[in-house]
Amino acid sequence: MIIDCHGHYTTAPAAHDAWRDLQIKAFESGGDVDPAYPAISDDEIAETIEKNQLRLIRERGGDMTIFSPRASTMAHHVGDERVSQAWTRRCNDLIKRVVDLFPESFVGVCQLPQSPGVSIENSIAELERCVSELGFVGCNLNPDPSGGHWTSPPLTDRAWYPFFEKMVELDVPAMIHVSGSCNANFHATGAHYINADTTAFMQFLQGDLFKDFPTLRFIIPHGGGAVPYHWGRYRGLADMLKRPPLGEHVMKNVFFDTCVYHQPGIDLLFRVIDVDNILFGSEMVGAVRGIDPETGNYFDDTKRYIDALDIPEADKRKVFELNARRVYPRLDAILKEQGR
Repeated sequence: MIIDCHGHYTTAPAAHDAWRDLQIKAFESGGDVDPAYPAISDDEIAETIEKNQLRLIRERGGDMTIFSPRASTMAHHVGDERVSQAWTRRCNDLIKRVVDLFPESFVGVCQLPQSPGVSIENSIAELERCVSELGFVGCNLNPDPSGGHWTSPPLTDRAWYPFFEKMVELDVPAMIHVSGSCNANFHATGAHYINADTTAFMQFLQGDLFKDFPTLRFIIPHGGGAVPYHWGRYRGLADMLKRPPLGEHVMKNVFFDTCVYHQPGIDLLFRVIDVDNILFGSEMVGAVRGIDPETGNYFDDTKRYIDALDIPEADKRKVFELNARRVYPRLDAILKEQGR
């Protein structure tokens, strides 16, 4: 079975995006930031999925995608907490509709209603709703709701602990995922995303979060940012900072996906990172949508790169299926209910 741990609804109906535009204008003019939501039919939703994600899943040999709202439009820096709460709920409800229409192909992961300067405790209710009521299996956690200015405390700070306690209680992981960048120094997908992945890993290295939360689980996307490429640097920093070896200190709780868009990058990821810490992901349809002129294949067809690896089939099965079932136990339960 092929489970893609990293998919976003980047093809949502136009009416959904139009509602967001209306909401932002209402905020700017002092109006209602939760205006009436448009009537979007099941057929409209199905068309956006069948022509895009579902078509590509079938063409590329996938089975199940862990699906969440479009990351770049979470935009936690836009508006205020009221804006973020309303927008987040609309986005998550839309994901639920996709899952209900295609339960054997998609399972939900939720956006959170974060805002700069607002306690993460205010996001707990939406996590509970999405997991307990909507059947979602995890969340996307933004370590920088400011959109590139990094005004939040590190993920190891106790300010995050109430949310982590709820994650442990619900037994769900979080994917570390920033949103759009409002800092001109950082291109969103080319710099801000990779910066955040790398920064989160270094925060985990510096702190003792997993002593306090030994079962807490995070997925760092985009192949772990710069971490695999600079693994020696991080091992050395752990030693200099009197931290335990990374295998004990961080890697029992942190996992990387395979959203790396060329074969040499995937080769490096698998040479450096233990296979038990790698989950298949494509980010499809996402940051890079074109065809690689050097190979003639889509950049984000990451399954092709893993198929080409000279590793045991048992290891490939871990990456394609078993690791995701272990990291997302609620997904495993859903699949077992489906007889898979």
